[in-house]
Amino acid sequence: MGEFTQIGSALDSANDEAYSFAMTLSARNRLEGEVVEIQVGGVMAHVVMRVGKNLIESVITKRSADEMKLKVGDKISAVIKSTEVMLEKA
Repeated sequence: MGEFTQIGSALDSANDEAYSFAMTLSARNRLEGEVVEIQVGGVMAHVVMRVGKNLIESVITKRSADEMKLKVGDKISAVIKSTEVMLEKA
C-alpha cells in the first residue's frame, strides 16, 4: 500500500475552532472499519472498531477522540505501523 495522504481536522485551542490539515503517512497497514464501542475516561478513550469479523481496540487521548468527534457507527481507519507483526496459523 505504501504512503497515503490523510485529510483531517484539529482543534485550535486558542479559539476553539476546527481547521483542516493534510498528513502523509508512511505506515503500510491501513484497515477500514466501523466504531462499535467507545469508553471515555478522564484523559484517555478506549475505542473498539470492527474490521470484517474482527475487532481492533485502541487507546487514544480523550482530546483526540473529541477532536475527531468519534461516535459509535462512524467509519474510521486503523493505521498500523509496526516493526514487528506476529502471525499465527489457524
